[in-house]
Amino acid sequence: MTITLEDMVKGKIRSIADFPKPGIMFRDITTAIKDAETLQIIIDYLCDAFKDEKIDYIAGIESRGFIFGMPMAYKLGCGFVPVRKPNKLPAETLSQEYELEYGTDKIEIHKDAFGAGDNVLIIDDLLATGGTAEAAAKLVKKSGAKLVGMGFLIELEALNGRNKLPDDCKIVSMLKY
Repeated sequence: MTITLEDMVKGKIRSIADFPKPGIMFRDITTAIKDAETLQIIIDYLCDAFKDEKIDYIAGIESRGFIFGMPMAYKLGCGFVPVRKPNKLPAETLSQEYELEYGTDKIEIHKDAFGAGDNVLIIDDLLATGGTAEAAAKLVKKSGAKLVGMGFLIELEALNGRNKLPDDCKIVSMLKY
């Protein structure tokens, strides 16, 4: 039996029951990213998935999208733009609200983060309900840039987050639970 790269990475992710609340199975990526070989496999996998796309910027969603987005930007030869929680960016921002289980939240980018027609790839560690990723996609489009793809280390399929994402770009998840 051959072990795939996906199986190897999955084997490095720690699962913690009932965190942060009862009924949740938390997928802890810290055990995977502390291993140099596993981190390289993850970055290489996500970069390979988008290597044929023309990418001007990677937009990494706070905070774990930064972990994967920065080395991907370096490897793909493009810029990196942080997608932040409110009031974390010093210059004028564009913001996008999204729904939470109880209420709303929002994310922001600098207003001058992208130019009209720039090609943007959104990266995050996890696709769950899709609210944050959907908001990031709306921010990219609001800026006048073109969303060419969205990449995630993990997708929690039962939460149907992919259904909230645009269907006019490439969406890749390395691991599915």
